[in-house]
Amino acid sequence: MDFYTISSNLLYTAFVIYLVATFFFGATIRAKGSAQRTSRAGTIGIVLTTIGFLAQTGYFITRWIASGHAPVSNLFEFTTFFGMMLVFAFIIIYFIYRLNILGLFALPVALIVIGYASMFPRELSPLIPALKTHWLYIHVTTAALGEAILAVSFAAGLIYLIKKVDQSSFNVKTFSLEFVLYMIFATLGFILVTTTFNAMDYQVTFEYEKEGELLTSEYHLPAIVAPYDSEMVTEDRFSPLFEAPSWMEGQEAGRKFNTFIWSLMAGLALHLLMLLILRKRVAKAIQPLLSRVNLDLVDEIIYRSVAIGFPVFTLGALIFAAIWAQVAWNRFWGWDPKEVWALITWFFYAAFLHLRLSRGWHGEKSAWLAVIGFAIIMFNLIAVNLVLFGLHSYA
Repeated sequence: MDFYTISSNLLYTAFVIYLVATFFFGATIRAKGSAQRTSRAGTIGIVLTTIGFLAQTGYFITRWIASGHAPVSNLFEFTTFFGMMLVFAFIIIYFIYRLNILGLFALPVALIVIGYASMFPRELSPLIPALKTHWLYIHVTTAALGEAILAVSFAAGLIYLIKKVDQSSFNVKTFSLEFVLYMIFATLGFILVTTTFNAMDYQVTFEYEKEGELLTSEYHLPAIVAPYDSEMVTEDRFSPLFEAPSWMEGQEAGRKFNTFIWSLMAGLALHLLMLLILRKRVAKAIQPLLSRVNLDLVDEIIYRSVAIGFPVFTLGALIFAAIWAQVAWNRFWGWDPKEVWALITWFFYAAFLHLRLSRGWHGEKSAWLAVIGFAIIMFNLIAVNLVLFGLHSYA
């Protein structure tokens, strides 16, 4: 068995173990007070999580051996590494605070991230010249670690808001919270529709001309959006409703935009299904399960995660990134979409710490900021990579 196969098996093993660990953390939800933090189910949950992390670390090492370079060079590799760092960050925070309910929210986020990664091509590929540098390892891994620690603040913030926000009426807060949950469903929807049509071996091809060159674009989902100024060359029962706008000039922009729309539609269908099953808003259904959660402890986790994650993100996404940009492209800054959104993320979390330390934005305000910050991170990961075009766009 080669290292590539071993790495794939280890990643699948880690995914399954994380899933089982989530159920054990869920079993602690009815425990009271200190028992909730020291229950046997919680102990089993963190042990399983640690074993899963070791398995995923084995995936990372064996894929590195198989490829000959650090496996963070494409969207599949980076996103699985991001998921692994999220689990690592959760383990560190868990051993500081011993809050089992955090595992019930943090591990599903990691599972969704890893599941999202699995939808992209996972074949080994050689590095392009700009990536053949040790700054690839330093910049990308540090940035991913920083974002992963910040993601833990999102999980804690979601716990805080679901318990704290008054669900008795439909207002701006309840709508915003439900929208956050909808975006999680949209990511699940992306995984579901991509898996379904891949199993059907669905494919449709478009041809279009760009800079005098005839190009083709292969869709693996029915075309809602066609590439700009293109022609479908494969017979299919589905006809595109419209073309991608001309300003979307990224590689395969039409196909990526089409996938993005399918994700939103599938997420809407899943969310509506949950509303029909629960007969109430999802957040309202979850709220009674969190009645025994200590909000002061959750608020402390929100702050601590940002306080740790922010300087790590600053090093990886700004300082190390600028050094690499100088080495690769002879400039520290170029207003590339990825660079711009990294800067936006940095300013946001800097404002988070300023507002918390100087203006006393604790509790619910702090939780909302943690959730919005993670939304910015995910926009950077998904939309900037899939829809916008720049030097950092992954294939």
